[in-house]
Formats: sequence, C-alpha cells, structure tokens
Amino acid sequence: MSLDDKATKPHDRLAQALAAEMEAVNLLIRDRMSSEHAPRIPEVTAHLIEAGGKRLRPMLTLAAAKVCGYEGPYHVHLAATVEFIHTATLLHDDVVDESKQRRGRPTANLLWDNKSSVLVGDYLFARSFQLMTEANNMRVLNILANASAVIAEGEVLQLTAAQDLATTPATYLKVIRGKTAALFSAATEVGGVLAGAHENAVRALHDYGDALGIAFQMADDLLDYGGASAQIGKNTGDDFRERKLTLPVIKAVAAASTEERAFWVRVIEKGDQREGDLEEALRLMHLHGTLEATRDEALAWGNRARASLNALPEHPLRDMLSDLAEYVVARVK
Repeated sequence: MSLDDKATKPHDRLAQALAAEMEAVNLLIRDRMSSEHAPRIPEVTAHLIEAGGKRLRPMLTLAAAKVCGYEGPYHVHLAATVEFIHTATLLHDDVVDESKQRRGRPTANLLWDNKSSVLVGDYLFARSFQLMTEANNMRVLNILANASAVIAEGEVLQLTAAQDLATTPATYLKVIRGKTAALFSAATEVGGVLAGAHENAVRALHDYGDALGIAFQMADDLLDYGGASAQIGKNTGDDFRERKLTLPVIKAVAAASTEERAFWVRVIEKGDQREGDLEEALRLMHLHGTLEATRDEALAWGNRARASLNALPEHPLRDMLSDLAEYVVARVK
C-alpha cells in the first residue's frame, strides 16, 4: 500500500515530529550498510533503501519509545534494526516471487542477480542483529529475534499455501501476521521495552502494531482488486494474475458453487487464465460479498489498533499513531 498521497496527514505529521530522529536513523543505516570488502553490498542495499520508501516501521519504533518517555539514544539503533530486517525480507521476497519491479523501479535481483539479492539480504539480517545488541537489552533482542523467525515462518507458510484452494481465512491470517504484522508489532513493542514502560503499555504497543499490520495488509490485498467497490483499473488484479490467495478470493472460493469452484481451480490452481477471467473473478467476489467482507475485517482491525492505544499515556504522537491506524484502511471504505 502506498503512503505517498499528500493527504496522508498522519504519516506526514509523524515524519515531521520525528524528523531529527529519522535523520539519525538514516545516517546510521548508511554507515552500517557499508562494507570494506564487498562493494556490491552497499550498491544493492542503497538501490532498495534509497528508493523512496516512507520508513513507516522505524518511525513506529521511534514514536513508541517517545510516547513512553524514552530520552536515550538507542531507539535510533532499534529503528535502524527494524528497517534492515524489513529491507532484508524485501530482497528475499523479490527472489522468491521472481519480481521485476518494486516501488516503480527494477528489483535488485533483476539488476544484479538472485545470488546477490539473497546474500545481501543475509548481510542485512546480520547487521540488524549487531545493531540490536547495542541497546544492551536482552528482552529487546528476544522480541526482534522472535519476529525475524516469525517473518520467515510466515513466508514459508505462504509458499506452501500458494494456489491451494483449501487455504482458510485462519491460514491467511497466520500468513499476514508473519509477513507483515510481526515486524509492525515488534517495532512498536521494543520502543516501549526500551523506555522501561509499564507492562500494560508494552502489551498495548504490541497489540497496536499487530492490529495495524493486519489492517495494513488486508487493505493492501483489497486494493489490489480496486477496493470494496472494485472496477477494472490500471493496476487491478496483480494478485489474481500471480495466483495469490488473498482474503477476497479465499472467501469467494469458500462460498462457491460447483461451477464457480471449477473456475477457481482453473485460474488459481492450474494457472489457466484467459481473457475476461479477472472480470469474472470480480463478479464472483461481488456476488458473494467477499470484497465488502474483507473491507469490514480490515476496518475492524484498524479500530482494534486504535483502541489498543488507550492504555498509553496521552501524547501528541499517540494521537498520530491513532490517526495512522484509521488512515491505512481509509481508502477501502
């Protein structure tokens, strides 16, 4: 999901409020992605890190720490850690998905090769673990290490569930909790832990990040079909063409008649897609209300994220985090 729209008030306000800290994060990222012996590492890393991403995950870490009153230097290290983990997973994902573009630019695996992308991703994971130890907080290390494992587990689960029409909404939730929400929740939780916040606040930050990540991914998957009132558009249906089983399709398959199921078997399991199949897929999703049902679930998770923040102390950044949770699902209404 793009956060580039100029009407993105919560993200813009977060970026402005955290400008000094984010500059420190960016300087630290540039310093730690360097390599004395392997110049390809900074080349590949810079191609992705400097491609215009909005740095949402590291901003979540900085905001969480500041809401909880942290005044030390290590929230910057943890924010850079989170961004390195995210970048490493993107490098690996593009190889697995055989992607050709990301953020409107050629992927690293296309410009260099799969080996370079995988190995540089490994390097960034290693750098992330070096960075997270500098906070000298064993609980922080445990949270981020666990998140890294959950992310990998989610990607493998997605791989094994791909094109399997028996995939359930529960499995889909496990996948997106791994591939997206795990890093969101770790990013926010470690900010509270680093600040020495009360356990209720730490739990609230974890729950906020988890719900935000789920809402974010559900909205992203819905927007791939044009939103709840889907029309065929320029970028509509990339997930369909790639035969990805996201929630709108999973729900449509579950509600399908025998004839409709045969359609899904052909286009998803067998990959035999023909002219007009995307329109038919959208018709079936409208028929069974699965786009609207996905929208309702995304909105519910967004509301859950906002409610989690009630356990945190009043703070302007807390309000921005609440607005962010509302924004990420606003375009699917």
